[in-house]
Amino acid sequence: MRIALGIEYDGTAYNGWQRQNTGLGVQQRLEEALYKVADHPVEVTCAGRTDTGVHATGQVVHFDTPSTRDDRGWLLGANSNLPDDISVTWARHVDDDFHARFTAVGRNYRYRILNRLERSALHRHRAWWVYQPLDAERMQEAAQHLIGEHDFSAFRAAGCRANTPHRNITEFSIKRDGDWVTLQVSANAFLQHMVRNLTGSLATVGAGEKPPEWIAEVLESRDRKKAGIAAPPHGLTLVSVDYPSMAGIPQPPTSCT
Repeated sequence: MRIALGIEYDGTAYNGWQRQNTGLGVQQRLEEALYKVADHPVEVTCAGRTDTGVHATGQVVHFDTPSTRDDRGWLLGANSNLPDDISVTWARHVDDDFHARFTAVGRNYRYRILNRLERSALHRHRAWWVYQPLDAERMQEAAQHLIGEHDFSAFRAAGCRANTPHRNITEFSIKRDGDWVTLQVSANAFLQHMVRNLTGSLATVGAGEKPPEWIAEVLESRDRKKAGIAAPPHGLTLVSVDYPSMAGIPQPPTSCT
């Protein structure tokens, strides 16, 4: 039978999602925990691989098993064997044709910037501290040039292995709340480092170093060297993954982070 899980994790201590030859991935810790519940080796498939230091409130995985456990058993059993910085938030028996990655129709990310003169001791692993003032309205204006289907070569990592640089951004909002600037972006899928590269370039606009129209020029250039820096990974969170309603996949619980 096929089981789907919702996963929440703090990525600070991990070399990204994927199991690593050197270093520790979130996947390894999850598979080790599920092995103890299933009584056999388990290999999970995720909706989207996150990079070193990136967090998730709504990662989705699936795995196959001959072991019989109810949903509550999978959830409690896995969590009893996971470290404190990884948690299973829900478990569901799903149809055999469900696939965490290929059934997904959208991914939703949040990037948080702490924009004030003084750094934070409490949020150092969960937000990018930018001390120069950022104009969130200018950033929002610039972000609208990115809506729709485009070639995002200018915002992909050099080592990105995606078959195509084309992605479709369906929503992009940037709002300020006090000292916090929050970017929310949704797309059918993302290239490696794409959200971080977009955030770094939008911060360049927010700081007044480039006009909002510059983002459109960079996008059109398809040249990574013309874009801004990559924002650091620790401000980024995979918030949720969208599936057709027939898949029966719940949304992640509301998070205060």
